[in-house]
Amino acid sequence: MKELNVLGVNISKLTQKETLTLINEAVRDREKKFIATANPEIIVYANKDEQYMDVLQKTDLITPDGIGVVKGVRILGEHIPERVAGFDLFMDILKVANENKYSIYMLGAKDTTLNKAVGVINEKYPNVQLAGSHHGFFDDDDQSIIETIKHEQPDFIFVALGFPRQEKWIAKNIHHFKKGVFMGLGGSFDVLSGEVQRAPKFWRRLNLEWFYRLVSQPARWKRMLSLPKFILKLIKTRF
Repeated sequence: MKELNVLGVNISKLTQKETLTLINEAVRDREKKFIATANPEIIVYANKDEQYMDVLQKTDLITPDGIGVVKGVRILGEHIPERVAGFDLFMDILKVANENKYSIYMLGAKDTTLNKAVGVINEKYPNVQLAGSHHGFFDDDDQSIIETIKHEQPDFIFVALGFPRQEKWIAKNIHHFKKGVFMGLGGSFDVLSGEVQRAPKFWRRLNLEWFYRLVSQPARWKRMLSLPKFILKLIKTRF
């Protein structure tokens, strides 16, 4: 698989279409996959947290979820064809799941948010089989969730607990299962449910989704500081 080491994190160089094909083949062949998404904030965090970096090393695929990653690697003289945002990939997977009657398990968010997200899926993707769901307020050692997933054997397990918790939960528990595509999705359930508004297409086309989110949620400004830190680390690596 085509990938690029970015400050110790192996980022996929596959396009969104190629990524979706790989995932669909994994489900068809009843394989087990661990997928994560990475923006500059996650990469910077991994460089400070050895345990989290170790978790990311256990993934099968890490998509470039952040235009900062796509643009930033040019400093290294490298090229990533496009951003593969977690939410966009999630939507494409639901379309494929609907076409093939794949089953999914949803883990994360508040109970009310999760129920709304499930409702949207039932309405827009009626052929998707819901193997189960559970809100994100649970003890990470809770075995009942693992037992439910083992019993239902879903094709996809979407884990929306926010980083680093979601990746740590997958890494800790994936060995219990024989098959399934496990994917960390951050706040995707919140967006799908309609409780959080994504940037309009105009902003996304200009690669300014991050700026829209900052204007909409000023409290995120501290998180946005990860981008200049990421760029500085890349410059140090390059020169």
